[in-house]
Amino acid sequence: MNRIPPAIVILGQNSLPIAKKISAHFPGSQIYGLIDRTSNTDINFSNFGETLRELFATETPIIGICAAGIIIRTLAPLLSDKRAEPPVLAVAEDGSAVVPLLGGLHGVNDLAREIAAALGVQPAITTTGDIRFRTALLSPPQGYYLANPEDAKTFISNLLAGAKVRLEGAASWLSESNLPLAQPSERIAPDAKLTIRVTEKAIAPTPDCLVYHPQIVAVALTKLSNIEPEIAVSFVQQVLENAGLAAASVAGFFALKDEMGNPALEAVSQYFKVPVRFFNLSELLELDSIEFIENKAAQIALTAAGANSHLIECDRTLSLNCAIALAAEPINASAIGFSRGKLAIVGTGPGGAPWMSPEVKEILREATDWVGYKFYLDLAGTLREGQKRHDSDNREEIDRARFALDLAASGKSVAVVSSGDPGIFAMAAAVFEAIDFDAKPEWQGIDIRVAPGISAMQAAAAAIGAPLGHDFCVISLSDILKPWEVIEQRIAAAAIADFAIAFYNPISKQRIWQLARAIEILLQSRDANTPVILGRNLGRPGQSVRVCTLGEFQPEDADMRTLVIVGSSQTRIIPRKYGDVWVYTPRRYEK
Repeated sequence: MNRIPPAIVILGQNSLPIAKKISAHFPGSQIYGLIDRTSNTDINFSNFGETLRELFATETPIIGICAAGIIIRTLAPLLSDKRAEPPVLAVAEDGSAVVPLLGGLHGVNDLAREIAAALGVQPAITTTGDIRFRTALLSPPQGYYLANPEDAKTFISNLLAGAKVRLEGAASWLSESNLPLAQPSERIAPDAKLTIRVTEKAIAPTPDCLVYHPQIVAVALTKLSNIEPEIAVSFVQQVLENAGLAAASVAGFFALKDEMGNPALEAVSQYFKVPVRFFNLSELLELDSIEFIENKAAQIALTAAGANSHLIECDRTLSLNCAIALAAEPINASAIGFSRGKLAIVGTGPGGAPWMSPEVKEILREATDWVGYKFYLDLAGTLREGQKRHDSDNREEIDRARFALDLAASGKSVAVVSSGDPGIFAMAAAVFEAIDFDAKPEWQGIDIRVAPGISAMQAAAAAIGAPLGHDFCVISLSDILKPWEVIEQRIAAAAIADFAIAFYNPISKQRIWQLARAIEILLQSRDANTPVILGRNLGRPGQSVRVCTLGEFQPEDADMRTLVIVGSSQTRIIPRKYGDVWVYTPRRYEK
């Protein structure tokens, strides 16, 4: 079964060899290194507490190669629900100790055993039940769900006190454990007062009977186009109830590719908390039964459930077909068919990782493919194992957008990377332009989102004070995609309206005269003493922020990596004690 790859967090370079040894054992894991104290890590961070809490909040398993105490103190304010805690472990810098700290209900002890085995040491597991029975009844392996965890503590206490237990149903992780199982001849013996039942059926558990539901149920849905999401959820609930199946035994919902993005499918997936997977028509299993040969839902269900599965339910309404198949073993839905394609257009900010939002970092971490201009992809960081990077020229925005959309339509999770904010003179508009004008049907089912970033104008303004503290506008001086005459009209109008103006793309090798003309237009209605801020290489090595006046400003003062802010009539300069200045535009406007 798939699981979230862990984050391996180190605070010094001496921890890197152990981190790499652990990382090699967990495909997709990433090594987080404290900036200025580590090198050659996957992700750099500057604040240990913020990074650890961000990972914990996103339910990412955490392996800290550091003292256990600093991890406990950092995460203590977040501890409220042990059922929501991801695995958290501390590992000694030399690999001599592996200590599970949190996430007992999510397999932290099993994770500790794996790490310890990779390092050739014994894990410091203190959970009595795990030690004695070599299995965690409170945290079953993926593919199984414990229906009554509230009864488990007393149940385990009784086992530790010497009680025997009957096992009803099949699960290798239980039968191969060290549980005191009653032998077949003892199953009705008076001393076997406890029962563990493994069943896909909806049954009522009791304090002396732990019930585990194996995720062996594949639910196929077709003909969804005219059904309301809440009706679809109710319909599936009724079908499961009619079949006597527990909702927790559902491994996933399955449908044909042309249903991708259907709100009804999204609704049932969210309600039952399992994924939706899709098939192409050509991938479906051929059926021999005359009864089901024309029933696509039956074909989909049996294809998803795999070998030795069998169909147990077929229900139809005027607007929805449903079929249920039972698999022989728990179903790993993420390995079947393909998921709904995702396309996230992200803004990394003007610089590197410190400028990225937690949302953007998570998207980049989870994406299967990164698409973007090479320079911006370099700023985004290092790929983890299994991710692909697709570079393109900076002037190929529409082609890049089409490529990313096609990737997402094939079931990939794609991150289109822009610097700054993707919605400001960047890739978000290019993606939606491609969707609008190409109108490819296969793009309609993609899950598309825009994740904002810190814009260059925000970075420049913050570096010098608050020059955008009152009304402002943003104008690009690039005339590649719009006529220069339009740009001139907008500059003149903004100057007359007394907006502070942020200028993007002020100059380039091909555009060497436009900035001079913009200055000329501004001086027609704006005082020569108006403050001008020049922010260059914002958030990157060599950052500089300089202030001059509009009368002093010359085109050669800017280049391709400069963001220009021209103040309004109200913008003020405050001298600072040691020669620097602050620039701000008051919130109150005085005529």
